[in-house]
Amino acid sequence: MATYHPDALLTDHQPAPWGSAVPITYTQRDVLLYAVGIGCHDLRFVYEGHPQFAVFPTFAIRWGGAGLVLDAAALPPSPGPLTIDAERCIELLAPLPLAGTVQVRSRLLAVHPRGKGGAFVEFESEVLDANDVACVRMFTGVFRRGVEQLGDIAPFEGRGHSRSARIDTPSRAPDIDVVANIAPNQAQLYRLSGDYNPLHIDPAAARFGGFDAPILHGLCTYGHCGQILLGALCEGDPARFAALKVRFSSPVMPGDALRVVGWHDGPGRVIFEARVGDRVVVSNAYFNHH
Repeated sequence: MATYHPDALLTDHQPAPWGSAVPITYTQRDVLLYAVGIGCHDLRFVYEGHPQFAVFPTFAIRWGGAGLVLDAAALPPSPGPLTIDAERCIELLAPLPLAGTVQVRSRLLAVHPRGKGGAFVEFESEVLDANDVACVRMFTGVFRRGVEQLGDIAPFEGRGHSRSARIDTPSRAPDIDVVANIAPNQAQLYRLSGDYNPLHIDPAAARFGGFDAPILHGLCTYGHCGQILLGALCEGDPARFAALKVRFSSPVMPGDALRVVGWHDGPGRVIFEARVGDRVVVSNAYFNHH
């Protein structure tokens, strides 16, 4: 088993330094493909000829971790099928251009043991516009569940300040209750946005990762939650999107019916969870809007 020394990367109270910003160029086609990949039907996001055509607010979530520098001796990489999204948060500070080049920088926030033979890694990313002003801020938490096989990460002492927090839902009836059907080929569509982890298309890779069949990308579930809540609370207006935070509690499968239930928690804030049948698939989640 590999030995980890996350103290070589950060301290208990200070995140690691920012990595160098990396340029990311995207086109109108990328914007359209992402919207279709998260099951969006609103013409404002899927038709470039619409007078209010806009980038869907969660588009940048795919760049979480871009430019992140990790010391391989301190935190060896985990193969794709053994690495899964755990938590994601995006804060939209200003709208992204319809196409062009942005700069993305990232830094490590925390590394903590989680479960048997696994690690929970958290990092922060910023998307900078042409004037080096942050227009998007993102936080990412991933489970690394093995170096060569499931659960073979050696015990280690955690480091850094975790942003992961418990969010309890009220016992009263929800204020929002919306169901969206996930298309059977949704994972095949979403992967064309650039997430080619075989866990989401190859049955053999899914079995290696501990699943019976290919699962939906966590970020595809994330996008579905975003568009459901934006539609239910903001009439689909991207300018009213402020932040979306989730924890992926259980996998969603292509073809599932995704039910999002939410409770108002003060002005401009909803806490919510997503379910498939009786199973909670997204928890510890909130949506902030203007």
